[in-house]
Amino acid sequence: MALSVSDLPQDAQVPSGTARRLTDIPDNAVEIQNLVKVYREDKGRTKRALDGVSLTVRRGELFGLLGPNGAGKSTLINIMAGLVNKTSGSVRIWDIDLDRDPRGIRAAIGVVPQELNLDAFFTPRELLDVQAGLYGVPRAERRTDEILRAVGLADKADAYARTLSGGMRRRLLVAKALVHAPPVLVLDEPTAGVDVELRQHLWNYVRELNARGTTVLLTTHYLPEAEELCDRIAIINHGKLVALDTKQALLARLDSKALHVTIDRDLGAVPPALAAYAAQQDGPRRLTFRYEPSRTQVGGILAALQSAGLGIDDVSTEESDLEDIFLELTRRPAGELEEQGHG
Repeated sequence: MALSVSDLPQDAQVPSGTARRLTDIPDNAVEIQNLVKVYREDKGRTKRALDGVSLTVRRGELFGLLGPNGAGKSTLINIMAGLVNKTSGSVRIWDIDLDRDPRGIRAAIGVVPQELNLDAFFTPRELLDVQAGLYGVPRAERRTDEILRAVGLADKADAYARTLSGGMRRRLLVAKALVHAPPVLVLDEPTAGVDVELRQHLWNYVRELNARGTTVLLTTHYLPEAEELCDRIAIINHGKLVALDTKQALLARLDSKALHVTIDRDLGAVPPALAAYAAQQDGPRRLTFRYEPSRTQVGGILAALQSAGLGIDDVSTEESDLEDIFLELTRRPAGELEEQGHG
């Protein structure tokens, strides 16, 4: 069953009955400045999980937060959710300051965790009702049935959570995060361990939520997911923000393309006329040119092939993707990192 938000009310992004009514509409949904978290370990040692992270998520944005294991993503999310105390810095969500109004900030955010942390002996209806109670949503204002219908679990409303499939349980986690209608939704690895069809359904559902006004912050290790969904992407490594920009701007940083050419005859070696382009021979009739688009034009390569007396049977290009820039930035040692984001 495809997921849909058509059953949710138009004002779903404005909660009521919570610690603070979020009626003011800020320009930025999330503002984080110089956030530091230091964990104290055994024998007086410390670990700096976050090292001066600053970023802004604009209202209505679908924002991606990427990084390898141990980079600091979970620590950042847990601080935003009020589950971990920061060491220093400031956090504002929906213009609510974490230090001044921690209860209000919890009302502004819904978190879908990576772990399937559901009570096996509760039904979806009961789980949502308990969650709404924890957030102080009055019974008359609870939208349990509407939310279950929106995530495609209306027919499982009274089934024990332990009987649900993995995909259904993940949808139930999304439903739990929506009971207080938060304006900001954090999805931590939402498609981990799900099949291709459910992943597509979840993607569509996230897009619909975002189109209806919910600001979405997505963390994922599945880079095509971020590339497909996100407006801007931040990359964290060793607790530092190493990139923050649009997908297009990030990809442009590598300034790298490959041109694969199939020619009309067998070659024993690369012709001298192509030496300036560092051509590589991948087969009797296949040549590969790796070049920087800012310095080299494809027309020049094709002209060089013509000058060498070679006919062209086929041409294809290969561009950098998000995985390339991710690996480029996250393979650097901690001492070489510096913030490159300005988007």
